[in-house]
Amino acid sequence: MNWQAIILTLRLALTVSAVLVIIGLPLAYWIAFSRRRWKFLVESLVAMPLVLPPTVLGFYFLLLLGRGGAVGAWLNRIFGVTLPFTFAGLVVASVLYSLPFAVQPLVAGFASVDRKLIAASALLGASRTRTFLRVVLPLSLTHLITAVVLSFAHTLGEFGVVLMVGGNIPGVTRTISIAIYDDVQALNYASANQNALFLLIFSFVILSLVYALNRRAFFIGTVQ
Repeated sequence: MNWQAIILTLRLALTVSAVLVIIGLPLAYWIAFSRRRWKFLVESLVAMPLVLPPTVLGFYFLLLLGRGGAVGAWLNRIFGVTLPFTFAGLVVASVLYSLPFAVQPLVAGFASVDRKLIAASALLGASRTRTFLRVVLPLSLTHLITAVVLSFAHTLGEFGVVLMVGGNIPGVTRTISIAIYDDVQALNYASANQNALFLLIFSFVILSLVYALNRRAFFIGTVQ
């Protein structure tokens, strides 16, 4: 098996999942509780990676993050940083690509919280931040776990966006999905099968764990 690609992919998935928790929590909270009329535009923007082909997203990410792009030119001028074909570039592109897999479960969790509990917390003098940390977030814990696991699992299997933005640099941007593609192109089916089987089993175990945790949490909540 290509352990270099596997370790790089796991590192990428862990990093992306952590960043998405930081970004996704406030964004999902705003979507769930905001009364802005134009909120649907933000929801549509967040959900776009679900319907657009990965190569389309990867192409525009490459243009945006490249030296001639709006973001890439600014980063290069201010910090001397170039994102395309680097691990950092993979992280940025993967975060944007996996954003709906983190935000949508969180929005569903926040929206399911009883508004009476939130109102009661406010009446007791708790700030919005305290209410979120002590009421909203604990009651949405299973959705948070789902968001993290889905983001992690989705990043594991990325191909189009990763290839467009990161290329195929061993030890830097060659993820397990790209390694499998390389093996198939080289007619090295034995190696491709090993890597694909590892990814299949690993993904199945991760998803099974999250479903088991959610089922256990639901059962405990029902009993209580």
